[in-house]
Amino acid sequence: MVFVGIAGIAALIYLLVYCHAPASTLKTVVKTLSVAALVLAAWWGGGPIWLILALSLCAAGDYFLSRDTEATFLAGVGAFALGHLAYVQLFLGTPGTAFSVLTQPLAFIFVIMLVGYGVGMMTQLFRRAGDLRYAVMVYVPIIIAMGITAFCVPHVGALWLVLPAAILFMISDSVLAAELFLIRDDQPLRRTTPYVIWAFYWLAQLGFYLAYTHPTIA
Repeated sequence: MVFVGIAGIAALIYLLVYCHAPASTLKTVVKTLSVAALVLAAWWGGGPIWLILALSLCAAGDYFLSRDTEATFLAGVGAFALGHLAYVQLFLGTPGTAFSVLTQPLAFIFVIMLVGYGVGMMTQLFRRAGDLRYAVMVYVPIIIAMGITAFCVPHVGALWLVLPAAILFMISDSVLAAELFLIRDDQPLRRTTPYVIWAFYWLAQLGFYLAYTHPTIA
């Protein structure tokens, strides 16, 4: 649990100190460590390889996004897209995962809402994302795929954390996209969005870690 504690302390420091801070070496170190320490915890605890890979890719995404340049932003988007795909593979490989649950009324409504939301986001972002619109068009369906596969994971033991974590991750990504492309710089909302993005994102990573390394959590 030492690595988890390190991750939690680093995440809290980032939340309180660096959410609005400009790019710096310390900001990069703290942000990357917040998830990289979970990678070490998952590896030390014998977590699934796809969990370790997903967390590693997200840590790489944190590193790139913390540098605040267009080139590193694209690298960060690529790393997070691969991270989402690694989570999809993790969910699909979970014993008991079944797409048949999507035929249930509640699941069907959930999928329709996700797809509708994805189409709406893609429509808005395509008009507003400029040269990054095509990267966004690839990224959004990957997020939706992660949400749908998370719903198919059996809600037994600690695995009940998978769906809430996936929802938090999707909300974080959505708020980030809105912050980057939809919310004007002079809007007061921008004072709070970095905190929402970071808190929801890190709690999502913690949720995935706990779901696949602490099977007795009920």
